[in-house]
Amino acid sequence: MPDLKYYDIIQKPVVTEKSMADMSDKKYVFYVHINSTKNQIREAVEKMFEGTKVERVNTMIVKGKKRRTRTSTYGRTSDRKKAIIKLTAESREIEIFQGM
Repeated sequence: MPDLKYYDIIQKPVVTEKSMADMSDKKYVFYVHINSTKNQIREAVEKMFEGTKVERVNTMIVKGKKRRTRTSTYGRTSDRKKAIIKLTAESREIEIFQGM
């Protein structure tokens, strides 16, 4: 397993209708490094966003989509790991999602 720093774990937020609706329950969705664990994700969120306290982390691996090139060769995009982070009630909200 590679040595991951907290800034390598969180890759980008997932902005969909469902993830925006879950923000009212203090649930935030991020794409994370494929080899990261739940404890590493928890520590990365608490270090990157001041005042946040993570209650629970759920993860899932999203399989890559099938793609075809011009020459009829088939391939796949790479797999991704998605994390749903639930914050505690007294925790601050994550600012990057404000105004979306």
